[in-house]
Amino acid sequence: MKIGIVCYPTFGGSGVMATELGLALADKGHEIHFITYQQPVRLNVFRPNIYYHEVIVPKYPLFDFPPYETALASTMFNVVKNNGLDLLHVHYAIPHASSAYFARQMLRKQGSDIPFITTLHGTDITLVGKDSTYGCVVTFSINESDAITAVSENLKEETFKSFEIEKDILVIPNFVDAKRFHLTNKEHFKKMLAPNGERILAHVSNFRKVKRVEDVLAVFQKVHEKMPSKLLMIGDGPERQNAEDICRKLGICNDIRFLGKQDQMEEILNIADLFLLPSQYESFGLAALEAMACGVPVISSNAGGLPEINIHGKTGYLADVGDVEAMAKFAIQILEEETTLQTFKDNALAQASEFSIDKIVPMYEALYEEIALKKLQVH
Repeated sequence: MKIGIVCYPTFGGSGVMATELGLALADKGHEIHFITYQQPVRLNVFRPNIYYHEVIVPKYPLFDFPPYETALASTMFNVVKNNGLDLLHVHYAIPHASSAYFARQMLRKQGSDIPFITTLHGTDITLVGKDSTYGCVVTFSINESDAITAVSENLKEETFKSFEIEKDILVIPNFVDAKRFHLTNKEHFKKMLAPNGERILAHVSNFRKVKRVEDVLAVFQKVHEKMPSKLLMIGDGPERQNAEDICRKLGICNDIRFLGKQDQMEEILNIADLFLLPSQYESFGLAALEAMACGVPVISSNAGGLPEINIHGKTGYLADVGDVEAMAKFAIQILEEETTLQTFKDNALAQASEFSIDKIVPMYEALYEEIALKKLQVH
């Protein structure tokens, strides 16, 4: 099939998942066309059946805000016409679903049609969509989609709770590529960062308020008081400076490394002993799943879809949002004894295998075939 994938190209979960999906589909012989404003961060390999179409937004003095949605719809229209796409798969409700609707209407005027599938990822529903400025557009564009998917049961429930959705929502969870994220021996690398056998904790995010980066530091401080340990802070965003300020105030900067954005996440995760994700909300928790695929247990909040992947007392522990005391206690409980840590590592690895890309991608393929068949029946 010829599939257009529309996503944000950044380090966020929706863009990462959309890119990984496209790569996996290309490996299975599908022709994939990425449509976005810059090359997705994980689209760093060449394959003959992958194409990238950049959305160009001309700048005119008339516009205080460049009309990206209009430029995106126009680019979708042209990519579909020029390449004979079978369907569009848009990730994130706005502006992608609304632009897909716009493109479809233009194509219908020219005697052709394009079905589109919308995948909901989280903040498009829980944050942006709940803003009264956008709510009606989110509702309309979701209902106009030929199919709707959500990355967790929790997000499906949140969507029905927040919007008047007239169609069913199919839950297809995020996935992990076991060929990339898997357990490997990086002991030499680990010894460079923790030469005296210190435990290594890790956190990955876009450093927004919702990620509660200050809680990561508070948990680490309590762990640090009990045992020699290091913390790797991976990613970047608006809360990074505040986090670095907190480190200085706590006097633990020497044992914390801010690594910024990293492409080779699997290399770093393979030296970690524990992953921290105390977010206010996670629709799924892809970063946690990738850590688990590298055999790293997780301490997380019990918010959103996290309980669907992090099994309390098995792959790690869950705690209420903001309960750093409980998170620290659980972290110490896992890290104190080598046998306990190894048990949690093994369990994390086994749980991650349930979300293997080989199990999830066929679910999308089946949906694509169903939507394409409906299109043929209509015409």
